[in-house]
Amino acid sequence: MLDQKLLLELETYLIDYFIMELEGCQSSKMMEECLEESSLRFELDAFIHQNKKPTLQEKLFQLIDEKGVTDADVYKKAGLDRKHFSKIRSKSDYRPKKNTILALALGLELDEDDTEELLESAGYSLSFSDTNDLIFKFFINKKIYDIDAVNEYLVYFSLKPIGSTI
Repeated sequence: MLDQKLLLELETYLIDYFIMELEGCQSSKMMEECLEESSLRFELDAFIHQNKKPTLQEKLFQLIDEKGVTDADVYKKAGLDRKHFSKIRSKSDYRPKKNTILALALGLELDEDDTEELLESAGYSLSFSDTNDLIFKFFINKKIYDIDAVNEYLVYFSLKPIGSTI
């Protein structure tokens, strides 16, 4: 439920912001252009606010908290070293490779939906047209989270292993 007082403050703020934007417009033609530009900017801001999902870091550490495991448990099981994991944790603009995210999904023992959400937060997805992704989907659907077992099958199909060999 929305806090009505906060909503009123927000509406007042937006109106004040809108008026400040318009003060820079001199003529009526400029006023129209300013109104259109301000309206588009406001719509864009609203769209971003309504549709933005958590970042990789936010999603990863939310999942770690939900699973009740430690960072060390996850990165060790994922076959990642502490420095690489620390980089993921501390650099908000760092975007690890897809195989690193897949390794983390194994380390967290995620189901397919949570794996997809984690991948999406980094700008990736699992594809039905990629053999690597199909092998990975097969293993997570079978609830086999052993990175060494997954890597054996990836190598068998001449694909790049995930985890520490990245």
